[in-house]
Parts: sequence; C-alpha cells; structure tokens
Amino acid sequence: MAMLTPSKPTQAETVCRLIRAEILEGQLPASAKLNIGALEKRFDVSLGAIREALSRLSAEGMVIAEAQRGYRVSPVSSEELLDLTRTRVEVESLCLAQAMKNGDVEWESRIVAAAHRMERLQDSPADAETRVTQVWSNSHREFHEALVSACPSPWLLRLRALLHEQSERYRRLSAPLETDKRDVRGEHRQLMEAVLKRDAVAALLALEQHFFSTAQIILRSPLLRAAQTASHEQADS
Repeated sequence: MAMLTPSKPTQAETVCRLIRAEILEGQLPASAKLNIGALEKRFDVSLGAIREALSRLSAEGMVIAEAQRGYRVSPVSSEELLDLTRTRVEVESLCLAQAMKNGDVEWESRIVAAAHRMERLQDSPADAETRVTQVWSNSHREFHEALVSACPSPWLLRLRALLHEQSERYRRLSAPLETDKRDVRGEHRQLMEAVLKRDAVAALLALEQHFFSTAQIILRSPLLRAAQTASHEQADS
C-alpha cells in the first residue's frame, strides 16, 4: 500500500505561521501596523498569499482589519486579559473534565511524558529565561494539550486551542515577572497529580488558580500598562 506524502504548506499557511510566531514572540508589538506591501517583499510571496494569511490571523483574533486602513496586530488590555482568562478557564475546564472521564493509560502516559520533558527544560538557574524560549513554549503547550487530549469533543478542543494561542501573548509577558514569588513547576505538578488521580474538584481548582496566577502577575506589572500605552500610540499613528 502506497504511503501518503504530507502535503506541502501553501504560501499563505507558511506566512500565517511566521507572522503568528512574530506576534507571540513580541517581534510585532500590539497594535503595530502591518504593511501588506512590505510583508510581500519581506516574505517573498504573492500579494494574495499575504492577504489570505492576514485574513486567517484576523479570524483567530491575532490581527484586526480596519476599514480603509489595512491590518494591525491586535491590541492588549487588562479588560481583554480578564475576559480571555475567564473564558479560557470555562472552556479548558470542560475539556479537562471530559478528558478525566474518558482518559486511558495511554492518555496518562502522554501527560507524564509531557510533564517530564517540560520539567527537564527548566533544569537551569535561569528559569524565567527558559520560559520565554520557543522550545519551552512548545513543551508547555504540549503539556496542556496532553491534559485535555482525551476530551472527545472536537469543537471544545478547537475553541480551547484558539484561546490558548491568544493567552500565549500574555503568558510571555508574565514569564520574567515575579518569578521568585511563583512556583510554576509546582503548579504544573499539582495540576498533573490531581488529573491523574481523577480528582475533578482539585484538578479544576488547580487549573483555575494556574491560569489566574499568570493573569494577576501581568495585571500588577507595569508591562501591560506600557504595552497599552504603546498600543494607543500605534493606533493613533
């Protein structure tokens, strides 16, 4: 039987991935203008590919389209962060509760392996620096995906993935802040242990506390205020 060869990503898919990564990594700051012509030259792709990529990112909420003004990176704000965090807790809790009901030994093994990989990446004195790297971000995403991977609802998982991507912009802002006052490794371990015990009450409480800990650190820091000020200046330009 012939093996199927994975299809090559289209220009639009590649550009969408690259721009998304630049937004998440802060290379494209909140509310920054996205010049379609400049993006076309920088990525050396067709104008249609750029427009399709920006349209996809707009649907994800990563960029916003402005009438007669093109596209901008979506702004950040304390109001959005709180709304996003509350919504993420609700959706992720539904996914996690269903995963704990349906998960098997393979699901448990995936969680343990993802947690081990993530912890090994933190085996360095510069923990805060580690948590802003792309490698750790990928590992962190895989851990949280593993927790909910036994959820049988594709729609819930799609919504959860979208909320995770939006939250990642804010999580990266929080990584260098107040690291001496927060045990991120301990939070993940507590969450994993409750999930593996199928203790829904403890697991959902740990999940909520974990997500809101990140939000509260950002809300208390000057970084969000600075980012909001920069967003207003970018929007007025």
